[in-house]
Amino acid sequence: MLNLAVLLEDCAREVPERTAIIFEGTTLSYAEVNAAANRVAHGLAQAGIQKGDKVALSCPNVPYFPIVYYGILKAGGVVMPLNILLKPREIAFHLHDADAKAYFCFEGTPELPMSEHGFIAFQEVDSCKHFILMTVNTTDPTAPSPIEGAKTLSMLMQSQPTTFETVATSPDDTAIILYTSGTTGQPKGAELSHSNMLLNARLSETMYPRVDNEVHLVTLPLFHSFGQTVQLNAGLYNQSALVLLPRFTPDAALHLMEQENVTFFAGVPTMYWAMLNYPAANNYDLEKIARNLRICISGGSAMPVEVMRAFEEKFKVKILEGYGLSETSPVATFNRLDRPNKPGSIGLPVWGISVRIVDGNDNDVGTNEVGEIVIRGHNVMKGYYKRPEATAQVFRNGWFHTGDVGRRDEEGYIYIVDRVKDMIIRGGFNVYPREIEEVLMTHPAVSLAAVIGVPHPRHGEEVKAYVILKEGAELTEVDLVTWSKENMADYKYPRHIEFRTALPMTATGKILKQELR
Repeated sequence: MLNLAVLLEDCAREVPERTAIIFEGTTLSYAEVNAAANRVAHGLAQAGIQKGDKVALSCPNVPYFPIVYYGILKAGGVVMPLNILLKPREIAFHLHDADAKAYFCFEGTPELPMSEHGFIAFQEVDSCKHFILMTVNTTDPTAPSPIEGAKTLSMLMQSQPTTFETVATSPDDTAIILYTSGTTGQPKGAELSHSNMLLNARLSETMYPRVDNEVHLVTLPLFHSFGQTVQLNAGLYNQSALVLLPRFTPDAALHLMEQENVTFFAGVPTMYWAMLNYPAANNYDLEKIARNLRICISGGSAMPVEVMRAFEEKFKVKILEGYGLSETSPVATFNRLDRPNKPGSIGLPVWGISVRIVDGNDNDVGTNEVGEIVIRGHNVMKGYYKRPEATAQVFRNGWFHTGDVGRRDEEGYIYIVDRVKDMIIRGGFNVYPREIEEVLMTHPAVSLAAVIGVPHPRHGEEVKAYVILKEGAELTEVDLVTWSKENMADYKYPRHIEFRTALPMTATGKILKQELR
């Protein structure tokens, strides 16, 4: 017997009155969250949800997410978190592909009508029998759903007991299905077991050991593996208080850091960049924020060294960079507190995980030589749901092939060079965009850069950079191209520069290079 919901149940037993969730002035204790999750589990069981049934969840970072997430797990269901930005056609694909039996959907806003989009999709999928609407106003549990044919969460939970005997699941049973972004085709659902997810959450023991009164600021989307494991599950394992922020802005993040005495922040590089360059940052008590912040973690994409150094200097806190994928639960490598931290590196393999750098024939490459990162260990997914061919393609010779290019230094630290698919081949030479971005960001006028390859009749591809300038800075395309030529090899430097005030990003803050292309 092993069920991921044990994370919540242990906290409710050991520290029932401790604050679990803080959201817009409301606090919920561990006992209260567990009781609410038990009522959800009862409601699902009465609705006919059985062990192994897939249940979709569209919800931003509000208290409904952890309550429903653990409620589904307690009922023996498989949680399928969905990106809240999906449109009806995309939602319907996910519901159908995963054979979802029920769908919890947050009401949303006029700008992001999640319930409207979700219900349209739900009606198109025969296997999905239950649509549960999470409304903003839950003061009246008998109030009808604003959507005809839907049940509200209050209706599902009404009169249900606050205790529930969690369904017995095995360590290898699927707990979560996380859909990949699908940048190279249709999205694929990575099946992650209870063991995958629980062991990855427990890695926090070596990554950032438990302290009393830990307060997480959770602005990473909980539907994404990074926020889900490193903050929701690991946060509960460490009996932390989770301050939920549905939408990241530098102003909101700094406000909550100051107000709630946040000790732990995890984000993607663009979040650190946004706080670092926020003009009104000095309106907050940065000294207080720095005193409280014990640790910052970065992942999701490569952290530019210049951003890391500047943020650490301004906020007096170490940023520990790690690496992983949805398919690896996600953490695979990390810069730990008890080891030297190397800026630019994604650290060392975490406990129980093996990482190799291999060539095209799956042979190990030498120290500081470039190759594909492959992973084996307790964190690696069972496979892609109903995708045996895609699963076989990434599992070769017993190792999961990430599609990321990296290298390992003399001390075993690993560095991301780039994604295989992002590599530019210019005139027969391999050009790695991340390297170009790092160099561009050392220019005193450059705030952020994203590099892609564009078609070229003679060279095959040419290097193009999209650049955001620092506030008040002035720079011409010619000036930056000339500077680049002086600082990079001839086959590397960008011949084309396009200045932007913003770059397209995913809901998790990754730069969308596909859109730039």
